This record gives sequence, structure tokens and C-alpha cells, in this order.
Amino acid sequence: MHNKKDVLSRRNFIKGTSSLMALSSFGAYGFDFASKDKVLRVGLIGTGWYGKSDLFRLMQVANVEVVSLCDVDKQLLTEAGNLVALRQKSKKTPRLYSNYKKMLAEKDLDIVLVGSPDHWHALQGIDVLKSGAHLYLQKPISVDVMEGESLIAAANKYGKVVQVGTQRKSTPHLVEAKKNIVDAGLLGKISHVEICCYYHMRANGNPPVETVPDFFDYDMWTGPAPLRPYDGLPHRRWWRTFMEYGNGIMGDMCVHMLDTVRWMLDLGWPKKISSTGGIYVQKDGKSNIADTQTAIFEFDELDCVWNHRSWGTPADPEYPWSFKLYGENGTLSGDVKKYDFIPHGDGKKIHGDVLYEREKFPEDLTEKDIELHAAPATRAHMLDFLAAIENKTQPIANIQEAHISTASCILANMAMELNRPLVYDQKQLIVVNDPEATKLLQRGYREGWEHPHPKMFE
Repeated sequence: MHNKKDVLSRRNFIKGTSSLMALSSFGAYGFDFASKDKVLRVGLIGTGWYGKSDLFRLMQVANVEVVSLCDVDKQLLTEAGNLVALRQKSKKTPRLYSNYKKMLAEKDLDIVLVGSPDHWHALQGIDVLKSGAHLYLQKPISVDVMEGESLIAAANKYGKVVQVGTQRKSTPHLVEAKKNIVDAGLLGKISHVEICCYYHMRANGNPPVETVPDFFDYDMWTGPAPLRPYDGLPHRRWWRTFMEYGNGIMGDMCVHMLDTVRWMLDLGWPKKISSTGGIYVQKDGKSNIADTQTAIFEFDELDCVWNHRSWGTPADPEYPWSFKLYGENGTLSGDVKKYDFIPHGDGKKIHGDVLYEREKFPEDLTEKDIELHAAPATRAHMLDFLAAIENKTQPIANIQEAHISTASCILANMAMELNRPLVYDQKQLIVVNDPEATKLLQRGYREGWEHPHPKMFE
């Protein structure tokens, strides 16, 4: 068993492998990767929108054979198999599975990507590690704090690399902003941070209950979560509108921006987390996630304040989903497409834009639903993942770092529910002086499903 401190040292990974190093080391975007002669065998669990997107980015920068695909929706699965066959060199259609455990039981995969809904991330991630494969896990890593702790324990026990899809820290223009503005000291002392999301992204409605179609295994899709009456395919936006499967806009969007800020400023766990909010405006549908929320993540002499509203107008129309770092010498605003440094007083404004790679990867232009602005970041993130596997180092979005960002958002929702600030102690796995909150660190699972615990991996 690996020593947790050695495996997951924050400063070691921050000062070690980075996306910039990966980019410079592997030349023309990964095709000089050290193991280019070895074909990496890859599987994907969850063949929906972002699962396929992650897989296609990996296929663009590494010598891989996609061996296996798994999904509980036969239509999505068949479509994904055909798309992969068109893209991969062998032109082979991967093996198709409806049960991910059967796919992993083959034990013939080097890498498995998990792109299923949030309530599946921890269980499937742990099972991937048990199977002997390296893991690329979409964010957030869990729907409760104890799931995240269990993933860390599993990663330590099985000694596999875990990269989490918080790819802002591999986003070229944000890497540039960190290096040239934050690390260069242009902001001076940074004592306030604002992060936000004002997208109208909260699905809401009252679709009728209906019969489950024969191509969709709804019971398996639900897995450990509560079994809601079936009211249509939950793919893309619908499942995210229910706390049964995730942690709302906080768990979906705040996790990215909080993670970015923590990376830029080298921050660990918040000392204290508080939050208020609820459903204040959009009360007419089935959705049970907050449409309005504010959270404060307290660090030493720095508060990081999150706001989201799925209604109304953004505070800054130029930066509707973003971070703002307030320093004594200026302000840095950043998002997925740009950044702006505004100095206090005299000084030079600095602007940066997203890197697009349309010429290098023309297939991006014909891919359905691709996020063109995020594609270069995900490719760089995959290169960092591959470099960590090759060098037996920690990737930039390792499981401990992803857990801090994920759990902090979960704790914010708990603080909102309990209407009081919370302090988490990772060593003791408790909310300090709060037995009621400590019980909420682990959600109940549906009958027949066992909730993981870190002690299972000792």
C-alpha cells in the first residue's frame, strides 16, 4: 500500500508534471509520446455527450485502441460504437456492454474513462481501479464526501493514476494567465476572490410519468440513487436538475471554478464553508436543485465567494461563468474563453484568448456538440494523464485535489441545508463539533447497493 502523503503530496504534483511540461515534452501535441509504439487499450463507461468527447480527445493525442464501450442505453451505445469505428485506425467496432462490471471483468484495459452521471462516478471509479486500469474520471468525483474519501483510499491501494476532468488547469490561456500574472506577482497580495455562474442551465418542467423504453435499462441507470418515477430519458440536462443524482449547479459548475482558483493560488482545504440559497424563483417544475445560491469558502486572509443564479442577468455580462482574483495591485478575470488583467492605477492591461486548434484537428469542426473552446484543454489534460502514467507521477488533477474541490462544494450544499458554517477534518473524516453534519457526509444508498468507505481499502 502506498503512503498517502507520498502519493498525493499537493506541492509535489504542482511542482512536478504540468500541462505545459506535457505540451513541451511531447512536441507536436502528443505524437512523440514516449510509449507511442505501445497501443494503449481503452474502455469508456457512459457513452453520452461528454464521455464521447473525452474519448475522442484522447484518441487524437495517443496511440490507442478503443476496445470496450459500456452504456445502459442501447441506442447511445450503438451510435458510439459506430463513431469510434470510423475514428480509430483499426476501424474495428469496440465490444459493447450494458453492464460495466462485465466489461471490467475482462481485465484487458490499460485506461478506462468514466463519463456517466455523477451518482455513478465513485462506484465505477473504484471498480476501474480494482480492475487494474488507470482512470480518467469526470468531475465531480462523488455525490457525497465519503465516496470521495473512498476513491482516494482505492487509488492508494491499487497504485493507479487517476486524472479528473477538471481541465481548466490544463486550459492553455489560463495556464498562461497563472504563469504571467499570478505567479509573476502582478496582482500583489490577493485577499478576495469571486467565482460565479449565471447560466440559465437549470432544466425545469413537469413531464408525465411514462413507460421505460425497451432500449434503456432505467434500474441500472439509477444504480445506488433513489428510483424516481420514469419521466423520459434523463440524458444531458434532465438528470442534473435533481439532487438525487448530483449536487446541483454548485456541484456541476462551482467545482470547476473553485478548483481553478485553488490551483492558481495554491490553496488547500477551506478553513470554513458557509452557504445560503434555495429555490427562490423557478418553483413551477419538478427540479429540486437551488436556482439561487451564495457560498463562502474561507482561507487564510482570503474569502472565495461563489454566486449562482439560473435566472436574471449576470453580474458581469463579459464573465457569466468565471473567477475574479482581487489583488492589491489589480484584478484578474478569467473564464473558459479569455482572461483580462486590469491593473490598479498606472500599468498595462493584459488580455488573453482561448487557443483553438481547428487547423491541427479539423475533425473537431464536424463533431456533433463539441465544445471547441474546451477541446485543446482536454487534449492537454489527456497528455498530462499519459505523462503521469509513463513517469509514475501524479497528474495535475489528481484524486486528492479533485476531492478537495468536489467535497467543498458538497459541504457548501450541506451548510445551506443546515443553515450553519461547516469545518471538515479530513484526517478524522468528520465535520468538527457537528455530529448531525457528520452523518450527512455519507448519503443513503438504494437497497441492494453498498456504500464504499475508506476502511474497505486498508
